[in-house]
Formats: sequence, structure tokens, C-alpha cells
Amino acid sequence: MPFVDRAAMTPLQLAPGIRLWAPHGQNLMLSYVELDAGAVVPLHHHPHEQGGMVMSGRVRFTIGGETKECGPGDLYLIPSDVPHTVTALEPCVVLDVFTPIREDYASHTNRYV
Repeated sequence: MPFVDRAAMTPLQLAPGIRLWAPHGQNLMLSYVELDAGAVVPLHHHPHEQGGMVMSGRVRFTIGGETKECGPGDLYLIPSDVPHTVTALEPCVVLDVFTPIREDYASHTNRYV
């Protein structure tokens, strides 16, 4: 199935004010994330490489000790096992890409390829 109907998926509540949809194939996972203003993804790290783009709104990222405010069109790359956190400065949408797939997210979502 090459197309994903996000509206037909149930979002994962990652933390208060954070909803995540994570369709995936065998080796690649997309993560469409909606964050309410003030929502915080706590400091964490994982073995997956992560990249992404802010689609709308503004967020404050801290990646490996470096902090930057990002807005629509801004891109970021997070290497494996680097601690990171994000705070939504206003309502926003972020698109993340993970490789390999995150099994913790995959267990709540559907494989599409």
C-alpha cells in the first residue's frame, strides 16, 4: 500500500499535548507529530537516526547541548544516541523520519510497505 490515510489511523499520545502518527515500512518510519503550545518532548536518546522538518509553528530544539528555535521549513538531523528535547513555542506540526524503525512506535501503528 503506497499511500497512507492518516485520518484513518489512531494517533499515539506521546506525552501531554503531543499526538503522533508513525506509518512505516521495513526499514524507514515517518512520524507526523502535532504539538500543542507548551508541549514538551522530554530529554531522551535512542539508537535510531532521526531527521525532520518543522512543517508549521515554532519549536525550540536542544540537540546534543545545542539549542535553536526552528520554524516552518527548518530541518534538523539527530545522530544515533544523541540526547535531545523539543518544546513547542506555539501549536506546530513536525515531520520526523527514523531509521531503523522505532519498535516502540511501530507496535502502535501499521506497516504500509
